[in-house]
Amino acid sequence: MSDEVEAGFVRVRLDLSYDGTAFSGWAKQAGGRRTVQGEIEDALRTVTRSGEAMYELTVAGRTDAGVHARGQVAHVDLPVSIWAEHQEKLLKRLAGRLPKDVRVWRVAEAPEGFNARFAALWRRYVYRVGDRPGGVDPLLRNHVLWHDWELDVDVMDAAAKSLVGEHDFAAYAKKREGATTIREILDFGVRRRGDGVVEIEVRADAFCHNQVRSMVGALVFVGDGHRGAEWPRKVLDAGVRDSAVHVVRPHGLTLEEVAYPADELLGARSKEARNRRSLPSGGGS
Repeated sequence: MSDEVEAGFVRVRLDLSYDGTAFSGWAKQAGGRRTVQGEIEDALRTVTRSGEAMYELTVAGRTDAGVHARGQVAHVDLPVSIWAEHQEKLLKRLAGRLPKDVRVWRVAEAPEGFNARFAALWRRYVYRVGDRPGGVDPLLRNHVLWHDWELDVDVMDAAAKSLVGEHDFAAYAKKREGATTIREILDFGVRRRGDGVVEIEVRADAFCHNQVRSMVGALVFVGDGHRGAEWPRKVLDAGVRDSAVHVVRPHGLTLEEVAYPADELLGARSKEARNRRSLPSGGGS
């Protein structure tokens, strides 16, 4: 995942979206499971007539099975000759080859130092919940979780705000060997739309595995009165998984947006993101 592009290749940025319902997540998997990465890489090879060439995508956020994306970003390094031959018609050809539940909206040569994963400044996710007694609008069923208790949005919003800042989110993350669970949440809030759907929006520099869905699970428990507004922060400060925190189902979650710095700052941002983080001594959460 180097920021240096191999000689004879050009780095191409792809902006894309997908409905995650029928995908086993973003990343390619053994066993022939259908993934977003697999579909796009297959389509790239087909429309560029590249045979068995391996054009591997690097993505801003590796979403889990069932999670959607509206503003996903990826990059791929293509041979200069392939890019020169196909760049003008690549977008339209991908539209004709890709299945209808994944779309590439833009392809462009990336600026120097661009890395879809490491150069990102932040990712913004929204989780959508419906609490109407009759259930969720059938047309939204694959994108909105139904919760059969009425939710207090103001209390949920206060609880969300208590998690803003740089903390060790071990209590809300699925631990991965050798990976830090320190992250910085930049914004976290809850609102109710005009149609009654509750939107839980969070923006952070990066997220741990299952972090968003675990935090949403805690907020839902607060919203329906099972826990007080102070509980999610107490869980965070305890630093260990609480059995009462449930990882909510994936279909309510959408990656809405990924942001990057100005072109001249891309390389510096990538280097910064690769540094292993730690909290100030004695700082705790």
